Amino acid sequence: MSEIDLIRNLTADLAQDNSVVIGPGDDCALVDVNGTSVLLKTDAIVEGVHFTADTPPKKIGRKAIARPLSDIAAMGGRPSHAVVTVGLPEDFDETRLETIYRGASEMGEKNGTYIVGGETTRNPVLLISVSLIGHVETDRVLTRKGSRDGDAVFVTGELGGSIAGKHLDFDPRLAEAHWLAEQFEIHAMIDLSDGLADALQQVTVASRVGARVDADALPLHPQTVQWFQSIGVDPLTEALIRGDDYELLFTAPPSFRGRLSHVKKQVGNIAITPIGVITKEQTVVLRRNGTDVPIPNGFEHFSKPQPRR
Repeated sequence: MSEIDLIRNLTADLAQDNSVVIGPGDDCALVDVNGTSVLLKTDAIVEGVHFTADTPPKKIGRKAIARPLSDIAAMGGRPSHAVVTVGLPEDFDETRLETIYRGASEMGEKNGTYIVGGETTRNPVLLISVSLIGHVETDRVLTRKGSRDGDAVFVTGELGGSIAGKHLDFDPRLAEAHWLAEQFEIHAMIDLSDGLADALQQVTVASRVGARVDADALPLHPQTVQWFQSIGVDPLTEALIRGDDYELLFTAPPSFRGRLSHVKKQVGNIAITPIGVITKEQTVVLRRNGTDVPIPNGFEHFSKPQPRR
């Protein structure tokens, strides 16, 4: 069973009330609390999957907070508070754990988010789970659903950078996403935590459309290209399926292309690259060397063996 199938089965019969604006299936849930739109997000990182035993502890904490912050960004929201659950092996290092917390606290404070509680428990390996709340204007919330035939598809930053350690040093695109939501007609947005291929599938399925992506347009991280070429592996395929990018993919009317220079100046001059177009045919294809081929499957949490990032 795939991760998507599992989530669909687990959430199919969940009870909900009128306060639920957006339930399971997007980057965050959105609920109405006494007239205030509140974003809810939880995320976990596990030793041996998302980091290794020799990863600098401060970077572990940084990543634990930054991942759900990226999901808040994808909804156009502003984060505020977090609670942290830590699962610890019997031989855990207290100093290492304290340094992890410092990294998490510093990343949170940098982005207006404060750790206000949590829980500790035993676990065979180190596990850190973060629950985050944020806020968003209901009429400006961004979702995976809403792409239209003819929309242009864009990504921020570079793709495939996790091989060069980007997954431990990235900054969530909070300010950029919020500004885009305020200034433009953004039809759909998602963060690239599980890779570009997965994000494209999520957006097109939610919107009941398809997409055609131009292989030559993809902004590949230069170290990714060098590394995979050196071992005889296609860097383009790796950039498509490799997770831990934490950039944003969004769709907007084609006219947005003409405003890219202005947009880049306003959002810190980050790269915003048009990579394709939304189509009415409900398939996702990659145009490469003049031929359309199916996009490969993205990262799957329950595939074996688990990737060590």
